[in-house]
Amino acid sequence: MKFTIAPWLITLSLWMGMGTSAHAVEVTITCGPGGSDVEFCLKHAQAWAAKTGHTVRNFSPPGGFGEKIALYRQLFAAKSRDVDVLIVDGTWPGILKDHLTDLKPYSKGWEGQHFPAMVANNTVNGRLLAMPWFTDSGLLYYRKDLLARYGETVPTTWAELTRMAQKIQTTERSKGSHDFHGFVFQGKAYEALTCFTLELVGGHGGGAIMDAEGNITINNPQAAKALDLAASWIGTISPIGVLNYEEEEARGVFQNANALFMRNWPYAWALMEKDDSPVKGKVGIAKLPGQPSTAALGGWQLAVSKYSQHPAEAADLVMYMTSAKVQKARAIGNSLNPTLPELYKDKDVIAANAFMANLSDVFANSVARPATLTGLKYPQVSQSVFSAAHEVLSKQATGEEAVKRLEQRLKKIRRKHW
Repeated sequence: MKFTIAPWLITLSLWMGMGTSAHAVEVTITCGPGGSDVEFCLKHAQAWAAKTGHTVRNFSPPGGFGEKIALYRQLFAAKSRDVDVLIVDGTWPGILKDHLTDLKPYSKGWEGQHFPAMVANNTVNGRLLAMPWFTDSGLLYYRKDLLARYGETVPTTWAELTRMAQKIQTTERSKGSHDFHGFVFQGKAYEALTCFTLELVGGHGGGAIMDAEGNITINNPQAAKALDLAASWIGTISPIGVLNYEEEEARGVFQNANALFMRNWPYAWALMEKDDSPVKGKVGIAKLPGQPSTAALGGWQLAVSKYSQHPAEAADLVMYMTSAKVQKARAIGNSLNPTLPELYKDKDVIAANAFMANLSDVFANSVARPATLTGLKYPQVSQSVFSAAHEVLSKQATGEEAVKRLEQRLKKIRRKHW
């Protein structure tokens, strides 16, 4: 079975006469379904094509997280040669490990310049299956004007955040801001809630869901305490509707000046600072509260299909797209976070995104979800985690009950080995 490239494939560069290599090939990359990020991707892929004499095409996958990986698995099942370079989520290398090319023969050690946690996440059984493209980690957004007005500083623990949120919410509502909330976050039962659960539990000293050897560690008093605290927010400092919030719902409330704190990814910053934003100039970003502060690692990677007819050329495109030059341009133009620590000290990057100057340590110490470790079983693991957390948030279980049940669910999924 062979998939035929559809008409939406966009030819980025044509053969360029005398500048074209005698061995020019066509490489297909999944930049994405649309938007400014895709335009950026195509622009720089075109620059690579012009430099090498090759031709690049864009394959537009579905926009949804689940739909995208479902298409990839369909293509891989058919051993399709129609796609060479794929954009993959940080949780996918372990799931797709049998269908991705080892990039170490092509990287020349370039991976050593990226955040180690991301490289480790992309390495399965010693094989480098993807190169970091841009990174995400959970961050705390806060109204710096309101904290200053009430004589408060950025919270360093979740208990401090709870106290400040309740205090300021109560006073703001007494002044007529009846829709004002203390804290909004991603509370819907989906992947981002798995990330937030990692952050809450880690920030309470409850460790991660499992340790590096795959031993399940979630059933502990600090993890239960973290979930119980989060449940106490619902209907107090957080609206009941947060149980169905994804990233954009939380951003909408916060950006409309109706919340003091928000947990979200870095992408929201550029939107906060738009000219028509009600909170422009009033927002600060900090690492999440916690002892220790814990942020879930997100972001996207570039990988090469095992079935590519042109693995060397595809890998060369990956190395170009993840280079310092391209990542710097992306940080300046799109406010997306580089995977190279050196760029967080770059004066041009900082001039365009002042908040990035203080984020290098956040990304360097972010906690990866246990996707590489659990491999094909990760979707079941994540669903178990966010379902358990949602049960507590919606007052269907206590933290203690939820972590006990979660431990049992994970043991059933694991059986003997991941």
